Amino acid sequence: MSNTIQDSGWNASGRFGRRSYIAWNMLLGFCFMIIGIIAAFILPGMSPETLDGKMSMPLMVLLVLIYGVAIYFSVIFLIRRLHDRNHNGWLSLLIFVPVVNLVFTLYLLLAPSHNESNEYGPPRTTRGWETLLVVLYLVLAVILAAFAVPAYQNYVERAQQAQIEQSSYHTD
Repeated sequence: MSNTIQDSGWNASGRFGRRSYIAWNMLLGFCFMIIGIIAAFILPGMSPETLDGKMSMPLMVLLVLIYGVAIYFSVIFLIRRLHDRNHNGWLSLLIFVPVVNLVFTLYLLLAPSHNESNEYGPPRTTRGWETLLVVLYLVLAVILAAFAVPAYQNYVERAQQAQIEQSSYHTD
């Protein structure tokens, strides 16, 4: 039982391989997406029908708390991934440095796990649901790209056509 508690993805001790890291971040994203959808329906000021665009102070405090929780757990997952690479968790602060965070994220996503036990424990086996979530993410990304790229190309063509028509209108 203590192994289950220690291996919980919600605490910083332990390790995350690449698939586990991606899966837990996706799970966090899905949870906060659901919270956001629910909030849009039940909280005043979150609805598109609110024309004045003002948010109440309690709503802003709630949003700051929600973002704080999301950042906290993202850093926890990041620390676990760093532990898998046998690095200190303090390196997770690099994620807050502009431009460095892009290279750092690529490193975390592409660098392979250490297969042996290290200072932070034995390697963690990726669970089936984590692999399934990563596969689902990849499938959704491919489907989204299949629709988004042609839609964007169509948008660019229409924008260029509108610009040509507008410039010919002004020259006449």
